[in-house]
Amino acid sequence: MLIKLSVLSQDLIDFLELYPTEAEREVWEQVDVVLKDAKGILDELQAYKGAGQEIREAIQNPSDEALQEQAWAAVVPLVGKLKKFYEFSQRLEAALHSLLGALTSETYSDPTQHLEREQALAKQFAEILHFTLRFDELKMTNPAIQNDFSYYRRTLSRMRINNVPAEGENEVNNELANRISLFYADATPMLKTLSDGTTKFVSENKNLPIENTTDCLSTMASVCKVMLETPEYRSRFTSEETVSFCLRVMVGVIILYDYVHPVGAFAKSSKIDMKGCIKVLKDQPPNSVEGLLNALRYTTKHLNDDSTNKTIKSMLQ
Repeated sequence: MLIKLSVLSQDLIDFLELYPTEAEREVWEQVDVVLKDAKGILDELQAYKGAGQEIREAIQNPSDEALQEQAWAAVVPLVGKLKKFYEFSQRLEAALHSLLGALTSETYSDPTQHLEREQALAKQFAEILHFTLRFDELKMTNPAIQNDFSYYRRTLSRMRINNVPAEGENEVNNELANRISLFYADATPMLKTLSDGTTKFVSENKNLPIENTTDCLSTMASVCKVMLETPEYRSRFTSEETVSFCLRVMVGVIILYDYVHPVGAFAKSSKIDMKGCIKVLKDQPPNSVEGLLNALRYTTKHLNDDSTNKTIKSMLQ
């Protein structure tokens, strides 16, 4: 298995040069349409400044109609962006379903074969995970998102009570506003979407052994770990961004595995070398991985189970 992983790691080093085979093409093209929009979403989120100042002034001067209008005018287009991000999460979940369907099918006898022969799809799965963790890192450090949306909902509610027509109301109706609010209330909303989506995929495909999914995830975690800890492979990375990519993917598949596997990623029977993965993270410059370590600490399902090895718990303290 180790030799197989080494060969697979070698094949997957150059993430930029993977093109779909004919067998992969249909799913690859569906997912590619979604991934083409991912960078734009991250750029918009990174540039998201919020309407904090306008909202503060409006709240401090409730009788000043001009300030109320300024705040509302500032918030409405921002809510349009937040809606766009939420809708993208739904598209991402659908793309994940398509990829899992291909990567866990009975076409090949084991997950390593799937990843060897469907490398373009494996790369897309990795890109989804990289996007997800990057999105959540940006969201967690931007309190303006929830403040803006809360202000929008409060103001909209007040306008309805007073029968004031509200520009922007058609943009987000009440039911959609509830769903968006729940989405952003989570510390890591994209990761929750993918975790729920993976769990849903497993429950909807009961004819498919759960190991097909968990083995695919654990193999991807092992490949990333081998690539990051082996100097021969690591030296071939063209940039630090490739290192960040591998680290995010490794953490992403660990979290999905922890949600889908009945006893999780931290149990003794887990097929993921959690001590090795955590060591790889801790060997990086601290400021570059704190968000990923926090993702393992706070967004996994089984870390605090009694069955979790004490050494693993102490490594994450």
